[in-house]
Amino acid sequence: MKLRNDLFYTPQEITKNYVESGHKRATLSSKKLILLGILAGAFIAFAAEGSNQAIHTIESVGIGKALAGALFSTGLMMVIMAGGELFTGNCLIIISCAEGRTRWRDMAKNLFFVYIGNFIGSVLIAYLIFKSGQLGFSGGLLGGYTIKTATYKTGLTFTNAFILGILCNWLVCIAVWMASAAKDITGKVFAIFFPIWLFITSGFEHSIANMYYIPAGIMAKSNPAFVEQAIKLGVSPEKIAALNWGTFITKNLIPVTLGNIVGGAVCVGLAYWFIYSHKSVNLVEENSPNNTLLKETA
Repeated sequence: MKLRNDLFYTPQEITKNYVESGHKRATLSSKKLILLGILAGAFIAFAAEGSNQAIHTIESVGIGKALAGALFSTGLMMVIMAGGELFTGNCLIIISCAEGRTRWRDMAKNLFFVYIGNFIGSVLIAYLIFKSGQLGFSGGLLGGYTIKTATYKTGLTFTNAFILGILCNWLVCIAVWMASAAKDITGKVFAIFFPIWLFITSGFEHSIANMYYIPAGIMAKSNPAFVEQAIKLGVSPEKIAALNWGTFITKNLIPVTLGNIVGGAVCVGLAYWFIYSHKSVNLVEENSPNNTLLKETA
């Protein structure tokens, strides 16, 4: 019995679609890339602050992360369905480059300007949340939790942060990939929800989300009441003192960004391009039994 092919794209069809969609993204103007990047950064930051708000009083780490993951998936849903350019997802433009449809320098331009836009959008939301007084919730506990989250992230080793970045964007790009398979809003929502839920629950590192988490923590440490709450949560004064813009960039943002590039571009983008589009390999032919199984059921 044939499955309804109008409901979804097969992996091979997604690969072909990304050749063109990647080209369109890579040729957008710098101005549009920055503006769309700001929107995407803001959406991810909203998801990050909402996740912290929901779990800051939960003592169980596992339950807290599971709840945070369920909420955080909203961020990518807004990016994909409302419109935005997200650095981590745009690593999939590499498919179009590998196919020869897009120039590598155009992909680099896209990632550069989108990254800047994502940074602006994320830090803007962090600043607005800080100035809104929202971090004072629960007697300043939310502010203390925000500091705790930031100090954990800047306390990772380069290797740990790099590997956690790989694992994160492997799942994020799989979520984007699966959303590209769906042809309706409901399908896209479910496709995004589960991989993002898994990545947050697992505690992996997302460079754009960290553009909210860590700056928000840096701003929060300027409030003595929040610092006091962070210390009560087990954060040492030394770790709080070491939390600054320099450690944000060197201890987290650089290794996590590099890991995100590997996880998205290599583990997802190049992997599927190699399987479904590389002419010399051609592991899955259009009419091969493996591809037919995607469209048929007994």
